[in-house]
Amino acid sequence: MTSQISAVAPFGAWPSTISAARVAAGATPLSSLMLGGADGSDIFWLAGRAAEAGRNTLLRYHGVTTQELTPAPFNVRSRVHEYGGGAFAVDGETVYFTHFKDNCVYSMIAGEPPVQVTQAGKQRFADFAVDRARNRLLAVRELHGDDEHAQPGNTICAISRGASGEGSAGDAAGAETVLVQGADFYSSPRVSPDGRSLAWLSWDHPRMPWQGTTLWLADFNDDGTLAAPKRIAGGAEESICQPEWSPDNLLHFVSDRSGWWNLYRLCRDRQRTEGLCPMEAEFATPHWTFGNSMYGFRSASEIICTYIDKGVSRLARLLPASGKLECIANPYEEIRELRVSNGYIAMLAGGPAIPMELARIDFTEEGVEILAQSIEDLPEEANLSIPDSISYTSNGRTAHAFYYPPRNKDVQAPEGSKPPVIVIGHGGPTGMTVNTLNLKTQYWTSRGFGVLDVNYGGSTGFGRAYRDLLKGQWGIVDVEDCVNGAKALVERGLADADRLIIRGSSAGGLTTLCALTFHDVFKAGASYYGVSDLKGLDQDSHKFESHYNEYLIAPKAQADAVYAQRSPINHTDKLSRPMIFFQGLDDKVVPPQQSEMMVAALKKRGIPVEYVELEGEGHGFRKAENIIRTLEAELDFYQRIFSLNHA
Repeated sequence: MTSQISAVAPFGAWPSTISAARVAAGATPLSSLMLGGADGSDIFWLAGRAAEAGRNTLLRYHGVTTQELTPAPFNVRSRVHEYGGGAFAVDGETVYFTHFKDNCVYSMIAGEPPVQVTQAGKQRFADFAVDRARNRLLAVRELHGDDEHAQPGNTICAISRGASGEGSAGDAAGAETVLVQGADFYSSPRVSPDGRSLAWLSWDHPRMPWQGTTLWLADFNDDGTLAAPKRIAGGAEESICQPEWSPDNLLHFVSDRSGWWNLYRLCRDRQRTEGLCPMEAEFATPHWTFGNSMYGFRSASEIICTYIDKGVSRLARLLPASGKLECIANPYEEIRELRVSNGYIAMLAGGPAIPMELARIDFTEEGVEILAQSIEDLPEEANLSIPDSISYTSNGRTAHAFYYPPRNKDVQAPEGSKPPVIVIGHGGPTGMTVNTLNLKTQYWTSRGFGVLDVNYGGSTGFGRAYRDLLKGQWGIVDVEDCVNGAKALVERGLADADRLIIRGSSAGGLTTLCALTFHDVFKAGASYYGVSDLKGLDQDSHKFESHYNEYLIAPKAQADAVYAQRSPINHTDKLSRPMIFFQGLDDKVVPPQQSEMMVAALKKRGIPVEYVELEGEGHGFRKAENIIRTLEAELDFYQRIFSLNHA
């Protein structure tokens, strides 16, 4: 027998079955996991529909069937803090959700049309909790005024559910009552199982929630208001995440007081807190969106949790009484969310050869049941690039990344040649990249590009000290780690030094622009709604991030000089590499002028540059036609810049 001979084609010009259309068709983001139903055995989640302009629809798994609950045009999405999350809640058979178009709250029962609960106005809602004892919802409310440049007010409010038009306190359905106010931001209102107490988080400018938050606790008065709140944990230098109540009424939370986001609980006397399982691992992720869940209770004596160890997720059973942590076998390396009942675990999870999927693990049976996948049409495994987790030295520090080698079973490159490599700086910048199967990455590797996805200093998943490496160093540490990652690949013989590319979105766009402006390692780049003018970002930014640069760059008193020094827009004379820019025209986080100024400056200097504007897109592209358009334009740009022959 003779083995099949692969076609020979240059790296970067391989034919691939993973088309941009296939990537877009597989772009079904899964998020916001909840449990509910008559007996709590149903699973609810959101799925993004790229073919429907990115609409989020609510799905329910009941018994052995999956049902779509929210028909078009309903879009279950919140805009609180602009990034949203926490857009629905479940109480038995009833679902409450916020509709993106009008920001109103609706209620519905499966099979029946949604009913509007709140009145239209300038308020937005997120992070719902059900207060059954008082027949109402609790939510974070963001109230905007007539001046679009003024910062909105944030509170925790109650929304009456009514009963024949009347609530338990005589409020008509939809009536809003402020319960907590005074701080700049709130999240995570959580009602105790006995209905007597409320826990929540707050924080103030200039901090971001991963810098410092405060956990509060108060008892309800007879009229539904709150008694004087008590600070339980947190402050200016301690980040608290995900307060949750155990079935026996003990308040649990995650704190980074040790330098790592670990689990704690408030003792029954409510006078002290105790750590449950101290370790150098992260039991939380930064609060960019509401409603994140990384642990839950199987019973009062058993916690099911996920934690991040060196950038990879683990699943475990924690026994608080002893502090014993037992691993639970599963095939995943990223567990984004989990919810727990007394009979099973529901997770949104993925791995290097597994797309993000909704999985169910039954406590009484072996194996994993897959209920939904973000990618239905999977490429054959022989064409998948499985990443290596690598570490390397960057200016005396250790940096981390995932390296994806070119992979296509039907094609090979000419002997002795080396691939172009795309280095990616993730967004945030306080965030992390993961190794879950992503068709956008495989789009490149199947065409003969290597991809280096960098968890630069400042990324989460490696403890607070690593996260704080970016304090005052945005545009420096992240750039150094991307530059040195590219150099490491060249030294290891894995990349063509003359065809190194850098790309990034949002904060990763700044990393891209700084790398191309202040260093000469990369030969081309792509910026997706990237930051080019730090001062302009301050002036245009929304409330949530309006002081973020004080942490990332410098306090306001010193900011102007540092902004001028570090903003690529002020140094276009140093930028001589071809670039392509992609920008949503409805972006409120990084407005279009950030890209437009760079494009104009490069055109003026005669540097090859392309600009792709996308109407109806904000911060991140959701529409299928735009996912296709951007990928194809970026590929064509690189192939022309590097004179790659189309196979």
